Amino acid sequence: MAHIGLQIPGFSYGVPDDRLFETVAGAARAAEDAGFDSVWVMDHFEQLPMLGGVDEPILEGYTTLAALAARTSKVFLGTLVTGVTYRNPALLAKMVTTLDVISAGRAILGIGAAWFEEEHEAYGYGPLLPAGERLDRMEEAIEICRRMFTEERASFEGRYYRIHEARNLPQPVQPGGPRILIGGSGEKRTLRAVARFGDFCNLFGGPAQIRRKLDVLDKHCSEVGRDPSEITRTGLLTVIIAPTQEAADVKRDAMLGAMGLTEEQASEFAVFGGPERIAEHVAERRAAGLDGMIVNLGNADVADPELVALAGEALKNAFA
Repeated sequence: MAHIGLQIPGFSYGVPDDRLFETVAGAARAAEDAGFDSVWVMDHFEQLPMLGGVDEPILEGYTTLAALAARTSKVFLGTLVTGVTYRNPALLAKMVTTLDVISAGRAILGIGAAWFEEEHEAYGYGPLLPAGERLDRMEEAIEICRRMFTEERASFEGRYYRIHEARNLPQPVQPGGPRILIGGSGEKRTLRAVARFGDFCNLFGGPAQIRRKLDVLDKHCSEVGRDPSEITRTGLLTVIIAPTQEAADVKRDAMLGAMGLTEEQASEFAVFGGPERIAEHVAERRAAGLDGMIVNLGNADVADPELVALAGEALKNAFA
């Protein structure tokens, strides 16, 4: 069954700070009304350079998701994705469990190895650990979360983390606990971790790259004895959409001009067009092996319910 999600990656809407959350909540409700299956926010404490820079506003992810749980009723909620270096894994498990209880069983644990070095330094998490160690920590963290999702008293002894009879009461609403999305596309470590632990993978790139990554994932699944059909395969894509192709072309030219890219160069991570053109682009990724798509829209667009609905329609048509 196809899974379509809306990521709300930035919070630069040009509204007063006291209206910021209401704008985010409006986008989440619009996504639910449009038939999206999930809504995602980033797990960052400073805004990313490519989304306006560190002086732009951003809300903390898990606090935001808990509030969105009270403003929605159907969509699943998660971070895309939690940086493993930002929280003790047992605390993370407790937070995601609490989100699952608040939302009546709609939490997803998105997790990754973290990467934003400037943020690590600014918030006292730095220096950024080597990639290999961050991936090791991510795998241990996932094991701890899995145990705490399913055991009332969980114990684990690893190289980096240790818990002893950690109580997680109440337990998650979802049987077996919230599903886990592992972010990233690294072929040696990340996709192997998906094969071992993940319920979702979320890939970047165009159809050819997606096809190659999924072949690698299938090989990892074979090596660890996992049925690959158990893993929902989604892709992350920026969608610049408008009611007409002409209006979409204006947006495209403005975005590409600001980034100094051609449309071909941007095609690995972004698509532009009216609803039919967007559906065609997404259908190409579906043909490459994806089960669904998580999209982000421009900051102004995600705050427009009509454009959220238009994007939802295009995605549903692509996966019909």
